Amino acid sequence: MGEQSVSKDSGKLKWWQLSLLGVAGTIGTGYFLGSGLAIMIGGPAVLIAYLLAAAGTYVVFDALARMTADHPEQGSFRSYAQKAFGGWAGFGSGYVYWCSELLIMGSQLTALSIFSRFWFPSVPMWIFAAGFGVLSLIIVFFGNKGFDKVENVLAVIKMAAILMFLIIAASLLAGWIDGGRFKPNVPLAAEEFFSKGGLGLWSSFIFAFYAYGGIEVLGIMSYRLRKPEEAPKAGKIMLLTLAAVYALSIALAVTMVPQSRFNPKESPFVLALGSDHLAFVPHVFNGVLIVAGFSTMTASLYAVTSMMITLAQEGDAPGIFSRKLKDKYPLPALGLIAAGLGATVVMSLLMPGKVYEYITTAAGLMLLYNWSFILLSSARLLKPAKLSGVKRWCGLILIIAAVTGTVFHHESRPGLFISLLLAALIAGCDAIVQHVRGGRRGKPGEADAAKTSVKVAQAGNSGGSFRIKGIRLRKSRF
Repeated sequence: MGEQSVSKDSGKLKWWQLSLLGVAGTIGTGYFLGSGLAIMIGGPAVLIAYLLAAAGTYVVFDALARMTADHPEQGSFRSYAQKAFGGWAGFGSGYVYWCSELLIMGSQLTALSIFSRFWFPSVPMWIFAAGFGVLSLIIVFFGNKGFDKVENVLAVIKMAAILMFLIIAASLLAGWIDGGRFKPNVPLAAEEFFSKGGLGLWSSFIFAFYAYGGIEVLGIMSYRLRKPEEAPKAGKIMLLTLAAVYALSIALAVTMVPQSRFNPKESPFVLALGSDHLAFVPHVFNGVLIVAGFSTMTASLYAVTSMMITLAQEGDAPGIFSRKLKDKYPLPALGLIAAGLGATVVMSLLMPGKVYEYITTAAGLMLLYNWSFILLSSARLLKPAKLSGVKRWCGLILIIAAVTGTVFHHESRPGLFISLLLAALIAGCDAIVQHVRGGRRGKPGEADAAKTSVKVAQAGNSGGSFRIKGIRLRKSRF
């Protein structure tokens, strides 16, 4: 018995390991490229937005981690939404999350194209987008054998790139490199710090939240903790680390690069590292961003593929998407996702100058819609705790602020319309599905058959695994 207990715990995580997984899995193109867009819109005051977004993100993580500890469920936030509000909420939460991940992949695909044009500025974005998309689909089609180890290495490379930026940027400002050419330009005056005004800061809020995207995965991972009650502590340390890294690196970039040079087509960190004595550094950093961004996008592709298969097995999507060619290759599910990525490539062709802003805004908004589901579900499922209601409302207010802020900027507004259109489509499909299911409940034979098919699907789905942003999860967790 003792040996079995040790063996069982050997696969469990300590709270600090979960924190490190969260840091490595969360940092991606939303930070490496999206921060430039945030600075361009909000100015130096965007630092406030990143700190507030960290607080709002922690409230969401805390709620999900506590629900996971109290009520471990295979479907995680989908199951909690269904328990709290009914079948329509589970359906809606699952598809809002699926759409957010698909849009995040589109954003990452666009970011990779932008990074590649650093070396080949004359090549159209859509060519890079198509190339990265096809390569990622091929990797997922033939399975993830050996990809786990590569993901771990790439996570280390990603963290090393951030440390490299912090060290080199500090050395440039201190005059240890390049003979002191970089003079600190600290925006101390209120007019300089709030150079884009209150509306600019408000509009940039969505991109600050987007940089923390993926936190819900850590809530799902909480079941792997040796002590599930330590999940809130793991989230707190992770978010404090992320907030410190984001704030410090963005502050250095703002200090080193004139406000007028920030743009959505170049990473602010590549811009900041430009030096006559270090001409190779921006190229090395850009290469690291491409490798890290591609690994994150491919991991997300595994996630949305497995989620679509699970949705189909549980009756929330057409059964064809659960089928696999030769019981191995998820061709129908990948075909659907390929169509979504194809839409991103078409947008890159038609709107090469604005596609990143539009897709990133829509992805961030869909992410926040799902976070709202998590907070509202926790209000019904969790026992009231000290200040729990206050924290929940603060989180919802911050999310509402980020969503409404997109109304006030012309480059964010189309993304808002895209997200609302997707939400309306999901709501319409949800209503149809619930109506059909309601009609079937009146027929006992069909109801029993439906229950049996769901149980069989869940049993068949208990094996296997997939990855979300570099983190390995059991497929049945959805």
